[in-house]
Amino acid sequence: MKNEISTIVIVGGGPAGLRAAEIAAQAGTKVEIIEGSRTPGRKFLLAGKSGLNLTNARTADFATHYTNAADEDFWQRAMATFSPDALRDWSADLGYETFESAGGKVFPECMRGAPLLRAWLQRLNDFGVNFRLGKRVVDWHPETNTLELEGGESVAYSAVIFALGGASWPRTGSDGSWVSWFQKAGIEVNPLQPANCGWEVEWPAAFLEQSEGKPLKNVAISTQSSKNLEDGPKNSVLGELMITRYGLEGGPIYRLGPALRAAANDGPVVELMLDLKPSLALQAVEKKLAPVRKNYIREARRRLRLCDVGAALLKTLPNLGPWDSAETLAKAIKGCPIPLTRPRPIDEAISTAGGVCWSELVSEELKLKKMPNAYVAGEMLDWEAPTGGYLLQGCFATGQIAAQAALRVCGK
Repeated sequence: MKNEISTIVIVGGGPAGLRAAEIAAQAGTKVEIIEGSRTPGRKFLLAGKSGLNLTNARTADFATHYTNAADEDFWQRAMATFSPDALRDWSADLGYETFESAGGKVFPECMRGAPLLRAWLQRLNDFGVNFRLGKRVVDWHPETNTLELEGGESVAYSAVIFALGGASWPRTGSDGSWVSWFQKAGIEVNPLQPANCGWEVEWPAAFLEQSEGKPLKNVAISTQSSKNLEDGPKNSVLGELMITRYGLEGGPIYRLGPALRAAANDGPVVELMLDLKPSLALQAVEKKLAPVRKNYIREARRRLRLCDVGAALLKTLPNLGPWDSAETLAKAIKGCPIPLTRPRPIDEAISTAGGVCWSELVSEELKLKKMPNAYVAGEMLDWEAPTGGYLLQGCFATGQIAAQAALRVCGK
């Protein structure tokens, strides 16, 4: 069995792995990428199919959008290592200036991921990066610094960076199969779970007939478990939700993912609290509805300008009504309980939570404590961020951190 030695081997050809390869190759080190798919960057391409949201221009509180880390300062340091502005400069250097859209989202002028990826891969080829495509790692032998590939082939390394992604979008190669051989090597991994995903609701048929595929605009949602309803709303998020046949989709419910999963530990049903009129306090809603004595839903639509979907919720949800007073209707408008049953399957999620535990890492380098010269980057780490540019930014930043640490091992 022939061993081929590269100074730095990167396992995974997604954004984190490609960024790690770029940093290592720029420093003059021999780099090899092992990618199970026939083409690298497949998730990058899918993410950019309808508009590649590279990062976010709202940099003042950027690091606060990340959850789970070795310490509260990790993401602050990570963004200092490779900032949102640096990512925009990187895109410009590849020939694609960026622009800011609604909510601070940043896109390349080409919008799609394909042109940017082509330019990026050309740069890596120019740097001499060797791609070993269509080859999956099936086992890891850290005692001999080797990786075992399908077909019995072996690859030795001086330093290795794992960037195999989570388990969302498995058709791109991110299927989480690495978890078993990491655990076999004694590395603790928190279970991979769907993140930035929809949640299921058992909608009444009458409601779906009126509202499926329609947006619920200008609402606020918060989490409350059935055990603490008296404590008031928690983790309130403003935005727009989409009604689907299976439940709810949209940025606000994605952002509440960690809180919803935590609430799910209390029981099989998570209660989402929906504020249909977040711009008004309860007293103001009560005042506007005070004269109403009949036709409560119709009057609420007229006096409060409730959207059609909001009115349909109040009219058809079995846990609401029948309405016999303006006061009870006002309370429901400000706190409409929606029972969620479960998140959508992980292969539908935009990203995953869970991954290699931070206790297994020297966080400043993303180096595995138990294994010599081995590093982890991207979604394999146990972190989470909302959509809006934060996911790609985190992958780029952790890829760079791991590569810089690996270069030090190689004397660069």
